[in-house]
Amino acid sequence: MSGETMLTIRGRLAADPELKFTPSGAAVVNFRVLTNSSKLDRQTNQWVDQPTKGWRCEAWNQGKLARAENIANMLKKGDAVILYGELVTREYETREGEKRSADEIRVESIGKDLTYHGQAYAANAAAHPTPEMAASDPWATPPAQNAGGWGTPPDAEPPF
Repeated sequence: MSGETMLTIRGRLAADPELKFTPSGAAVVNFRVLTNSSKLDRQTNQWVDQPTKGWRCEAWNQGKLARAENIANMLKKGDAVILYGELVTREYETREGEKRSADEIRVESIGKDLTYHGQAYAANAAAHPTPEMAASDPWATPPAQNAGGWGTPPDAEPPF
């Protein structure tokens, strides 16, 4: 494994992943991840967006690992992802006979980046209910002051 260039990329899917099968039945998924960064302009002391970079990515099923099929089933356009893979330079020839090369990432591992996913906001709202939500939920009321270990005053008789 020496000589390989491994990358970790954080970005968003540009389109839904495309799952294809080779004639021998091997599954491969292709997709693009867009990344953009900001750079601090020290003269204006403001962040300036840098040009968006698109990365062509591919992932294969490998033995019993259904990586390609899982990506196609679990991810969709716009999902924030973090991926790890090998940078591969692919050379090809155009119809006009020009030789070209393209960089792509052969994905080893990928997952959703939960930093910006909306589910986290919904879970946070449930953990910190508003007074309107608390009024309609009997379990959301706070325990009585100076209550014993199970919500009964320390001097009260046990209910059993």
